Amino acid sequence: MSFTPLLRACTRSKSLLNGKAVHAKLLKFGSKADVFTNNHLLAMYLKLNQFDDAQRLFDRMLERNIISWTTLISTYSQMGMSEKALGCFRSMVLEDGFAPNGYTYVAALSACTSLGAERTGKELHGRMYRTEESLNSFVTNCLVNFYGKCGLLKSARLVFDGILEPNSVTWASLISCYCQCGEYEEGLRIFLLALRVGRIVNEFFCGSVLNACAAMKSMQLGMQIHSLIVKSGFAMDQFLVTGLIDFYAKCGVLDLARRAFDEADAPELHAWTAMIGGCVQLGGAREAVNLFCWLLDSDLKPSEQTFSSILGAFANVKELRVGKQIHCRIVKLGFNSFSFVCNALLDFYSKSDLFEESLKLFQEMKEHDVVSWNTLIAGCVSSGRYEDAMRFLKEMLLEGLEANLYTYSSILSICGDLPAIEWGKQSHCRVLKPGFDSNVVVGSALIDMYAKCGRLVDARRVFDVLPMKNLVSWNTMLVGYAQHGFGKEALEIYATMQSNGIKPNDITFLGVLSACGHVGLLDEGLHHFNSMTQVYGITPRTDHLACIVSLFARKGQTKEAYGFIKSFPGEPDKVVWRCLLSGCKANRDFILGKYAAEKILGIDPDDTSAYIVLSNIYAELQMWDETAKMRKLIKEKSLKKETGYSWTELQNKIYTFSACNIMSLQESYLHQVLTGLTAQLFDSGYVPDVMFSLQFEE
Repeated sequence: MSFTPLLRACTRSKSLLNGKAVHAKLLKFGSKADVFTNNHLLAMYLKLNQFDDAQRLFDRMLERNIISWTTLISTYSQMGMSEKALGCFRSMVLEDGFAPNGYTYVAALSACTSLGAERTGKELHGRMYRTEESLNSFVTNCLVNFYGKCGLLKSARLVFDGILEPNSVTWASLISCYCQCGEYEEGLRIFLLALRVGRIVNEFFCGSVLNACAAMKSMQLGMQIHSLIVKSGFAMDQFLVTGLIDFYAKCGVLDLARRAFDEADAPELHAWTAMIGGCVQLGGAREAVNLFCWLLDSDLKPSEQTFSSILGAFANVKELRVGKQIHCRIVKLGFNSFSFVCNALLDFYSKSDLFEESLKLFQEMKEHDVVSWNTLIAGCVSSGRYEDAMRFLKEMLLEGLEANLYTYSSILSICGDLPAIEWGKQSHCRVLKPGFDSNVVVGSALIDMYAKCGRLVDARRVFDVLPMKNLVSWNTMLVGYAQHGFGKEALEIYATMQSNGIKPNDITFLGVLSACGHVGLLDEGLHHFNSMTQVYGITPRTDHLACIVSLFARKGQTKEAYGFIKSFPGEPDKVVWRCLLSGCKANRDFILGKYAAEKILGIDPDDTSAYIVLSNIYAELQMWDETAKMRKLIKEKSLKKETGYSWTELQNKIYTFSACNIMSLQESYLHQVLTGLTAQLFDSGYVPDVMFSLQFEE
């Protein structure tokens, strides 16, 4: 009797026990199964994931044909055992002498694609070219996919151009390959060409093109693709829903991303993860947390990607308790074995100012990649632990990991914050060797480092040669000029930004208003402040208010500065009142200065400098009782003015010194220099402002 129908039934019903029973019957009868029956047995074991049984059966088969080999190779390739699949392919050709068919080639090429085995794939292509008269569409599609996934786009295009009538799968494969390799514009051009030749568009086309639009932040084209999806009547499967959410989120339109999510019928986990990630990226941390809570209440279980996305939200809203609970859940579910989840946890603890917890987690991790080290180093930088950051950098290099873009960005941040220009120059040289200086992230970090070190000429040189500039690059150069008093140059940068169509943000206007203050352009400063709200829709912060108050004060218009503060809708902070107080000191407006100092003390009762200035104002106004009260308060609170330190870098060493304590090997020489500078100041007619001098001993 024929056992083939029974074996097929066992395979369809996934009944391994019955299948083994049929196999046992075959062996019991003692009859040698023919190759046809053995192939069905082999297919059953493979489809039921019994790979050891399948391999034993295959090895004992007295007779094999191309179907036997192809079944084995295809299954291994589909199950991710690519090296084993290619090993079987070599054995089939070299040992058994079988010529592969189209299905065998597809399985072998798929294995090469998974492994990124360019050479082996090219050898397979060469064999096809020599032995096959023509290739069917399955093989050509697989060739296009292989070359594209390996980054060999020219070869993929040559294969595509050699196909007389490429089908929709071929077009979609080529578009997907270009988009995955970052060639988004070319991918879009191929998509438009497919439309022009009348190729029927499907959801795979649109999914790839949406990813390209998201990467390019091409809002208009992406919305046109969305309209095409609706008009074509495609079923809104999870692939398209996730693509739409990701597109709108990356374009910064969270409302449309949420609408796409809400309109989906029972969104799957990928859509939830994309929506949560979009909220985190766009600052909607609270909404991301709410979505995560709804996800937990549903039947779906979060994946490792979901946990990685939501941790950023807890870091942003400083929800330490909930973040730690998420950490516990990650450990219980076993997701802490994923390095990218642990990296997200490292970032969460670092941003929450819990460096010790971050370090403990890092030490408990089984494996560290460059992202882990970068996260730890960045946490050290953000918390001012520069020595630890440099130590971890050395340890990372000793482990054999190469510094990447983000590593150099952290190093340059250290050099700028210290500042340490010599270290910065050496880092710049290291950046030049791999060509990282053309990257916008590293380029912006270089500009920031040179600007903070006062090397504005070098900063501008880096800025001018940077091939791609983003808003951070422009802002860094503008703020660098403004902070060092180069108001004219800063305003020129802003004018160039506008002519290039770069939309400013709140940081941009901080630099612009600060530049106007240095140049003394009150009217222009007010114009920019108004344009910030009326033209660009940016809500002013107290930092912007402080810039305008400083502008009025520098012009001697302290009353107008106070009036501007009163008209501000928000609550002024200590910095704003300090700017007004500084203006009152310069313009000897004692009454308003007294009011500003009292406001500062109302916000911070332990502000030493405000007590001292207020006491001096009372003395100037001959309000001796109030002066005595201030002196008494200062003594009772044991307030002392913090010692101001200066430092200089010499031969890669930092020397710090203050007026009362010079911590340097060249103490006597520094005293001589400072004494000489003081003498030159008095010779030039400098007269100290004794009214606001410090009248109390430290």
